[in-house]
Amino acid sequence: MKNTEGEEPETEQQESMRKGSMAYAAGLTIFISVLSFMGVGWALDRWLGTGWLMVAGIIFGAAVGLLQFVRIISRIDK
Repeated sequence: MKNTEGEEPETEQQESMRKGSMAYAAGLTIFISVLSFMGVGWALDRWLGTGWLMVAGIIFGAAVGLLQFVRIISRIDK
């Protein structure tokens, strides 16, 4: 039976798999954000001869990753 939007209703197993994959994506987002911004900071440190941009990249990556984490997690219950 189709719902009002013309889509098949999700089974309990499909709903559980959808939520699990979104939670996995949320966790992976933080890791990738920190790693990539750290890499950019490291490269800029080597290029410019500084020593603080990698730390700034880690902090900025954590902030961006946390923001994306919250956005993804807030969509799980919808």
